[in-house]
Amino acid sequence: QVQLVESGGGLVQPGGSLRLSCAASASGFIFSNYNMRWYRQAPGKERELVATITNTGDITNYADSVKGRFTISRDNAKSTVYLQMNSLKPEDTAVYYCNIREFYWGQGTQVTVSS
Repeated sequence: QVQLVESGGGLVQPGGSLRLSCAASASGFIFSNYNMRWYRQAPGKERELVATITNTGDITNYADSVKGRFTISRDNAKSTVYLQMNSLKPEDTAVYYCNIREFYWGQGTQVTVSS
């Protein structure tokens, strides 16, 4: 199985920034063969797809709620995907998850935006 480990979450004031990281590892796993995704889930809400990036990193997509504020990127040499989050809003508060395919998930990292 693929192991995904997120990091970088925390408490930040509105308008602040955070950078999330997700490191992937598995025997025989070729990170550069797979698209990567960031999801988030707030209490009482469904899991929301935040951003996607293709295996090569050449195409990215974002939820309307984060366009212009978040940037997804990847470093295939390090088997790591990132989510740079700027101009954070209280409604961005959620647990953020890294994902590959339908069934590989990290443990999640908490992002709290509050004054």
